[in-house]
Amino acid sequence: MSYLTLQGLIDRYGEDELIQLTDRAGDGVADVAVVARAIADAEAEIDAYLANRMALPLATVPAILERLAAAIVRHSLYKDAAPETVEKARDAAIALLRDVSAGRASLGPSNDGAATPATAAPSYSSVAPVFDDAGLAGY
Repeated sequence: MSYLTLQGLIDRYGEDELIQLTDRAGDGVADVAVVARAIADAEAEIDAYLANRMALPLATVPAILERLAAAIVRHSLYKDAAPETVEKARDAAIALLRDVSAGRASLGPSNDGAATPATAAPSYSSVAPVFDDAGLAGY
């Protein structure tokens, strides 16, 4: 299931920016193949973070994944000349994906209202007790 479409990218950043970043032929039209490749790369990157937390492909795609994918795609289309705001948006997207992968964040509730289940059971640890039954014997 796709996280982002060409139209979704246009809706977020505008067609003019997309043309400036992808017009390889110089004809004033966005190169759909370049955009499709960038979207596929971003989705593969997102899947790499999600794979150890949830079964892929996702049955329902959380809305936040479109925003994360768009930030990653936009950054990749700028190549080496990305403005600071584009860099920060991509870095924030990757940071959130890392947190999701580590179990420190979730993608929010699924479209059916159920929370995204964690796959790992909680673990607990503590220091050894100072006083135990053997140490208190005879008191």
